Amino acid sequence: MGTELTWLGHGSWSIQTSEATVLLDPFLEDSPTAPVKAKDVEADYILVSHGHFDHVADVSRIAERTGATVVANFEVCEWFGKQGVEKTEPLNLGGGCELPFGRVTMTIAHHSSTLPDGTPGGNPGGFVLSLPEGNVYFACDTALFSDMSLIGSVKFGDRRGIELAVLPIGDRFTMGPEDSIEAIHLIRPKRVAPAHYNTWPPIAQDPKSWAKLVNNETNCRPHVLAPGEKIRL
Repeated sequence: MGTELTWLGHGSWSIQTSEATVLLDPFLEDSPTAPVKAKDVEADYILVSHGHFDHVADVSRIAERTGATVVANFEVCEWFGKQGVEKTEPLNLGGGCELPFGRVTMTIAHHSSTLPDGTPGGNPGGFVLSLPEGNVYFACDTALFSDMSLIGSVKFGDRRGIELAVLPIGDRFTMGPEDSIEAIHLIRPKRVAPAHYNTWPPIAQDPKSWAKLVNNETNCRPHVLAPGEKIRL
């Protein structure tokens, strides 16, 4: 069985591999677009890109119920430890760790990061997952930056190149559709999916128009999902 990625709305994803169930930035209880609630999801690992409420709100309750390990930067892991999360894997930018489902590397993201109680959340980041089917890059919340070209060319795990890139397109708080096209040119993934849009009116976007831009201006295959839909690697 190949790896299957399910968009849970906003910046949240469930990644089902043959070895583990991985959640990214679960924001489910208070999200107007999430197709499930926190009680409905399973997790062996929870990846957290940064400290904003719409990326950490459900982490503790899911980790407590499932026994999942939280993978995040050092400061975020320390904060979750004080919230009662028992298992963490701290990282920092450029570093990675080997996990049962593959290698996880934390990449640069240009954003901000403050936890819900005002605690500084350290550096925000993205993730590259080195999976048997290929490398998957979650840019998470970020602006466009030129070093995305390195993410598309350096070696992650035992291979170079990005099979699937997940890019924010909401604008206002992250890059928007036009900058995401420039990001595709830099990263050169085979496939791309949008995220972090249409959760609230300030980040409303037309994903069909975005997909048309991708088809017209890049050699990449776009995947536009409704919350709850899946991509198979």
